[in-house]
Amino acid sequence: MRSGDIPFKFDLTDLLARARRQVASRIGDVTLNLPFISIAVSPKDRERIVAREIVLRLRDRRVLSAWECCDDCIDRALASLKEIRQFIVDKEVDLAEFQDGPLFLLLDAMATGIRQFMTFEELLQRDENAPPHPRFGEFRRPADVRQAYFDGLEILRGHLSRCLGQIAIVAGMPAPTDGIIENYRGPWQVEAYKLPHQREAPPE
Repeated sequence: MRSGDIPFKFDLTDLLARARRQVASRIGDVTLNLPFISIAVSPKDRERIVAREIVLRLRDRRVLSAWECCDDCIDRALASLKEIRQFIVDKEVDLAEFQDGPLFLLLDAMATGIRQFMTFEELLQRDENAPPHPRFGEFRRPADVRQAYFDGLEILRGHLSRCLGQIAIVAGMPAPTDGIIENYRGPWQVEAYKLPHQREAPPE
């Protein structure tokens, strides 16, 4: 059950700076939209081929196509995220010679989102060993913790889905619809992102 709250915000400051510095040097006729910026790029043939594979393999992943309702759903979503993260790493290895390209940037945006969600998720694990509900074993997390998972997974789902939509643009494919909830095909949910100049100062 989604509440609409945003329990954490993605920080893409470094990635957006890299987009302006590196990817923008390969100006082309393909426009990619990221939170706060748009860039015109020219994908290489190899990037287009890999982008098609990524779209085809990720479009039906459960974490992108289902809403959670209990702790078992959360556990399955977390397992799916780990698989997606490993797949992203594998594709980044395949694209090692194109690290300054648009596809690598989008994969890095997905990886960054997952990593920051996992950091947030670590804060929620304080009650991970709580005993199961006496009648409903699938509800073992405290209600507030479970809701934070629901809301955190919701904004991550939107982030990953919109990244995948941009990867489809690199691939020259229509934006995927199978397996991806229609609500995530619109503009970026910018309120779920820190403004690039709003990075928190390191502790003294």
